Amino acid sequence: MLAPVAASHRPDPVYAHPTKLVVLFAVGRRLVPHLIEATLIPTGLFLLTMSFVGTVAAYVVALVWSYLAVGRRVIRREPIPGILLLASLGISMRTAVALASGSTFMYFFQPVLGTVALSGFFLLSIAAGRPIIARFARDFCPLPPEIESRPSIVKLYRRLTYLWAAVNLTAAAATLTLLMTLPLPAYVAIKPVTCWVITTAGIVLTVSASVRVARHEGLQASVSSDGMLSARAHAVSPLA
Repeated sequence: MLAPVAASHRPDPVYAHPTKLVVLFAVGRRLVPHLIEATLIPTGLFLLTMSFVGTVAAYVVALVWSYLAVGRRVIRREPIPGILLLASLGISMRTAVALASGSTFMYFFQPVLGTVALSGFFLLSIAAGRPIIARFARDFCPLPPEIESRPSIVKLYRRLTYLWAAVNLTAAAATLTLLMTLPLPAYVAIKPVTCWVITTAGIVLTVSASVRVARHEGLQASVSSDGMLSARAHAVSPLA
């Protein structure tokens, strides 16, 4: 009688020394659905609507999708992923400026400016002593306050914030190059893939640095069924 109950409450797998592959897989499980929801789906809707209805309708459809994705979480009282929130804010500003100016070019050029501004925001958060990467990290691996306040973790957040400032600048440069050299339909199709490649490189570097610090701090990692990572201090002394 107790066996089914025990099976339904199995603890999350624990890894005394989390490997890069385990962490990368867990991050991917949580990040990829958010990226699809925040970027690929609105891009696909934009292309379809622009092809069959028109550009203005495409603006509206992409915007409505983003608002529905956020609104669904608000109604269910679920946390809103940082990536989705940024995407929704960005598409709101893009749509407003494009409709006001009547320029399709401005709709696609604004993300370049937005990405550069986001890079600057990352750098400003370091100057303010609150690296913004800590906010995004909590979407994937929330840490107890006593661990998050360790000097090595604080230093890691600062280094990763610099890294993602550089990732955003690289994405902005690539996006501008594509926008200036490709026809609009090709740009809309290729741009998300290019940004995904750049983002993936940033993720791999982020995971590598995070795993090194976790090992040095002697942290245990566990992975829940939905891919959420958690960490806690190991009983033994940290690794050298």
